[in-house]
Parts: sequence; C-alpha cells; structure tokens
Amino acid sequence: MTELDDLRYPIGRFALPASSTPELRKAHMQTLSQLPERLWSAVAALNETQLNTPYREDGWTVRQVVHHIADSHAQAYIRCKTALTEDWPTVKVYDEAAWAKLPDSRLPVGGSLALIEALHGRWVALLEALTDEDFRKGFVHPERGRIDLAEVLAMYAWHSLHHTAHITGLRAHGLVETAWSPALRQLLLSGWPRQSNSISPTIPQPLCWRMAACSSTCALPATR
Repeated sequence: MTELDDLRYPIGRFALPASSTPELRKAHMQTLSQLPERLWSAVAALNETQLNTPYREDGWTVRQVVHHIADSHAQAYIRCKTALTEDWPTVKVYDEAAWAKLPDSRLPVGGSLALIEALHGRWVALLEALTDEDFRKGFVHPERGRIDLAEVLAMYAWHSLHHTAHITGLRAHGLVETAWSPALRQLLLSGWPRQSNSISPTIPQPLCWRMAACSSTCALPATR
C-alpha cells in the first residue's frame, strides 16, 4: 500500500469474503450492531476544532465522516429493503463527495449519531431475520453490477470499522486538535496504527442519557 493508502485505508481495503457462512454473517451483524456505541465513544468530548480536523490531508473532517456514515448506511438500508421486495432492482447512485459538502454536513454530529443508532437497530433486526435464500437476493448497481445482500453486509461491516478507524487513529496520536501540516502527515505515516475489530470501549448509557451528557458540539439540533 502507498502512504496515501495507509491514511485512507487504516484497516485495509475491502476484500469480499470467499464465501458467506451463517457464522461470518453473524460476525458482520455484530459489527453493525456495535457501530453506534463505537462512534459515540470515538467522538466523545471532542470540541469544534477537533471535529473539524481532517483525518488526512485533503480528506474529510471528523464531522463529515460521521455525517457520511449516516448518509451511506441509510442508503444501504433502503437498498436492502428494495432488494428484498423487488427482483434485482437497479438502484440509484449518489455523489458522496458532493453530499459531504452540503450544509447539513456542517451540523453538530449528535443528529447523525442518533440517526445511526436508530437506523442500525432496525437494520440489524431485519438482517437477523433473513434466510440463506434472502442473502442471495440483491440489486444492480449501475457502476458495480449485481451485488447480493451477503456482499452488502460484508461491505458495510468493513465500512463501519473503516471510518471509525479514521477517527480513533487521530485520537490515538492526540492529533484531533492539530491543524493539518506536512509535519502532521509525516507523524501519522511514521506510526499509523493498523486497527483491529476491537476499536474502542463502548458507552453503556441509553441514548437519552448520552444526549443529555454530550457537549453542545454533539447536541441533537432542535430542528431534527
């Protein structure tokens, strides 16, 4: 991997498993189930400057990463339900880079954290109820072709760990409050941690407690 790949892909690029087994799917569902807590832990107590720190040069900020996860996983959830109720439908692609520049990507992250928690509760419940035959259903992506639900599950388990690692990687180096610079780039590249599936401890409090305890930076906007 190149230096840029090390920063862009801290847990490595997505690799489709050779086969989809019930045990592997269960592990992937557990990763999806754990994502909301891991994200809450990763952004806990970060201030405005820290949330606006990019995870790499010319990369998204921590704030944009959190909002992107909400956008991307909402798309995936709807695509799963569409695949289950239609015969290999063709889904619409979206420009994630353009979405990350829209005004709502500058909002406090609390709204997206709450959205991800609610979304993953329903998504995992749906996935847990699927049969082997259901996981062979899928959709047609205009750019990537036919994708079955087993691949979608594996992909978004990876996606969950991938973006959480962007945030925890910065925190591990104590760099979330440092402006990006060539010196920061070299420091990151000199010791970028390869993250495992065990990214961070969970936060056990219910959502309402966390929202009350979270800083104003993470507060759920009144308009949401």
